[in-house]
Amino acid sequence: MAHHPIVHVEFPAGNPTQGSQFYAGLFGWRIQVEETFDYVMFEAEGGPGGGFVTQGTDDSVDAVVPYVGTADLDATLAKAVSLGAEMVREKTEIPGMGCLALFRDPSGNVVGLWQDLQSAAT
Repeated sequence: MAHHPIVHVEFPAGNPTQGSQFYAGLFGWRIQVEETFDYVMFEAEGGPGGGFVTQGTDDSVDAVVPYVGTADLDATLAKAVSLGAEMVREKTEIPGMGCLALFRDPSGNVVGLWQDLQSAAT
């Protein structure tokens, strides 16, 4: 069976910096900003990390989105669609990091897929 861990979680926030400070204060998450993408990220002890996206932008999904790792994003996305999912965001490359895609499952939940560069190269 393929390995598909939850690798990243995104929280929508009106102001990602303020949103990150709430969770840093509440849970002690370590916060950092990826300057290249102006992306506020968190590191949670013992679990996947994630980030904060600005609510209401064309790029955002205004719900918490878990990202599931996959060694073959195209095949996993095609399987999700074959099982009744609707594509929300087509495969998108994040330069120097990997690729992502989003789908909406038959119950309406948005889920992300993530394939890192090492998996994409094989």
